[in-house]
Amino acid sequence: MLSSTVCKRILIQFLFAIPLLLLPPSAFSAACTTQAQMTPVQRDLLASSARTVSAQIQSGNVQAIRANTIPEVAANFNGILQSVTDLKPLIEQATITVDTLYILDSSSDPANASSTEFFCGSPVVMLTFNDLPPGTYALVVLHATGVAKPQQISLILSQTSGKRWMLAGFFDKPMTQAGHDGLWYWVSARKFAQARADWAAWFYYRQAAFLLNPIDLMSSPNFQKLQHESDAVQHSGLPLTQPMTLSAPGEAFTVTAIDPTTEFGPLDLEIDYTPNAMQAALLRNPQTARKQVTDVMLAVLEQHPDLRNAFHGMWVRADQGTNSLFALELPMSGIPGSSTSEPATGVSNSR
Repeated sequence: MLSSTVCKRILIQFLFAIPLLLLPPSAFSAACTTQAQMTPVQRDLLASSARTVSAQIQSGNVQAIRANTIPEVAANFNGILQSVTDLKPLIEQATITVDTLYILDSSSDPANASSTEFFCGSPVVMLTFNDLPPGTYALVVLHATGVAKPQQISLILSQTSGKRWMLAGFFDKPMTQAGHDGLWYWVSARKFAQARADWAAWFYYRQAAFLLNPIDLMSSPNFQKLQHESDAVQHSGLPLTQPMTLSAPGEAFTVTAIDPTTEFGPLDLEIDYTPNAMQAALLRNPQTARKQVTDVMLAVLEQHPDLRNAFHGMWVRADQGTNSLFALELPMSGIPGSSTSEPATGVSNSR
């Protein structure tokens, strides 16, 4: 899974309150109208509604956003409030453009549909919603560019009986990480895979998938191809579902997570581990603490030397429950005993 820093990019508030039904799972396919298939009136009204919401986000006008949100979501507004607070400073000076428009009509579907699928355009883009009440919805993907950290914003809009589009869901993701977009990470992942640098390839495929797919409800042939390439990479040993034991000279560490992070700007590899009682005691002394987390870095690099040229540095945290006992970030060139060379992918190990 991605680190807590990376995960912060997904801000979801898509709450349709309907009863849980004791029925077997079922999927219903509804109608999708692409931007090219819309009438000028449909296209202009939908784009205008989305721009209004984005302008309210840019100005931080949460009261206006709430007033333009469907009641089911407005009643649980804290998630959107926090999302707007976090996103506003990133895009308040941005240029907003409409990238994608879809109108999604499930008005003729049964009220108890557990899953609704929309097949849009050619090549087909599939959108899958769970527990979606019958109605007419829209997905609008906006790009906020011309700023230091460009963002992609996905809005789910619901059409009222008066043909007004109201906010029903709000997602946002960065368009780049460490100065590179998703396509760059995909190309780089392939190069790492060809060089059998499996862990580096897998992390880069993950970065590519995260940046290229604006909303997790979406699937397409390209996304499926990316997933297939990622699945083909051997990345056994990563602590994805359970902790891993990392062996070091005379020591073993319980690693709970390994993920990319851009907390300090460049692409680092973040490692979280849980120290045992003896290791935790050594963390009280700055010198022995620094040696311990550096030993963690060296152990990872010795087992997976491909990571040296895939990341700027490493960021290691010693955690005990929700408390961080010690943390250290070092560039690859600053890790004792490690060496770096210019990677084939073009990733730079200098700030």
